[in-house]
Amino acid sequence: MAGKKQLNHIAIIMDGNGRWAERENVERVEGHRAGAKALKRTVEAAMDLGIKYLTVYAFSTENWKRSPKEVNALMSLLRDFVDNDLAEIDEKGIRINVIGRIEQIPWITRRKLQKAIRATKNNTAGTLTLALSYGGRAEVIDATKKIAEDVAAKKIKASAIDESLFQNYLYDPELPDPELLIRTSGELRTSNFLLWQLSYSEFYFTDVLWPDFDKNELGKAVEFYNSRERRFGGR
Repeated sequence: MAGKKQLNHIAIIMDGNGRWAERENVERVEGHRAGAKALKRTVEAAMDLGIKYLTVYAFSTENWKRSPKEVNALMSLLRDFVDNDLAEIDEKGIRINVIGRIEQIPWITRRKLQKAIRATKNNTAGTLTLALSYGGRAEVIDATKKIAEDVAAKKIKASAIDESLFQNYLYDPELPDPELLIRTSGELRTSNFLLWQLSYSEFYFTDVLWPDFDKNELGKAVEFYNSRERRFGGR
């Protein structure tokens, strides 16, 4: 059946920082720095459009395989994000949320993120979720392990396991499924992002590299979404 096109939650795979740096003939860390600026622009643009939830793929479980120099630079940018932008984000009423295997994030960076989460926990204008040390398969595995533990402890019955119960074991059970996924840089895959949550999302792919993404590009994605007739398996 067709569904209403209300757009509350956008998920973004922010791809293309490295290619942007190569194009501009600068180091990769400069591409990530430009990507951080694009994220700030996009958060503001999304809130202006009335989007209540924005979830971004900031650091995947596979990203740990990158060079120590690049990983350290990305962690440094996360700390800079909290130090430099937290006050403005809080003032705008945006709540910071984090999903993923957070225990793998270095302690000093994790402490900064926890500070941001605590400082913004009561904000209601919108929610920015950072997927960090995140993988869609990892999330499903972690949820399954917790369910198995609760079945073994006789807290739940195996016969009670359904989609609704499984949802309660995800990293953030309260996070609604995205209606729209955006991926930049021309790649046409989900790259292990929100595998459970994207089951019925609309996908929008653009050749624009993430550091070049802006309010105009977000508007194109929203326009694409509004042109779709959403269907959920029925006729």
